Amino acid sequence: MDKGIFITIGIIVVVIGAVIAVVYFTGGFNGGNGDVTPTTDLNVKGIILFYGRECPHCKDVEDFISANGIASKVSFTQSEVWHNKSNAQLLGQKVQICGINVDTVGVPFLFDPSTDSGQVGKCYIGAPDVINFFKTQAGIK
Repeated sequence: MDKGIFITIGIIVVVIGAVIAVVYFTGGFNGGNGDVTPTTDLNVKGIILFYGRECPHCKDVEDFISANGIASKVSFTQSEVWHNKSNAQLLGQKVQICGINVDTVGVPFLFDPSTDSGQVGKCYIGAPDVINFFKTQAGIK
């Protein structure tokens, strides 16, 4: 291959990496259903729903919350983790409480600190588990 092609490919890789870094480190809560308070507080208490802004499974949860008025029935906060480093750290803390490997967890992820079993907290991973949690909490069958 020609040396110029390698240089061009290298420049493209650097530019793509820079764009990804800018998007990752400058993002934050953007949108949502507006009924729930977003947080970047590492000391937040209560139920926390972690999500990624572009996550299609998170969108399913958001649509369920909106369609069923969950925010008026269940008190919780939302934390966007794909574009907010502080929220990603908070997710890491909650994941460790549940004994889950932080490198393998994804969103949507819900942390519920109140349990009847004496545990420190309970974690729900994936849209079906998160939606079922909200159904139970809101009394929806």
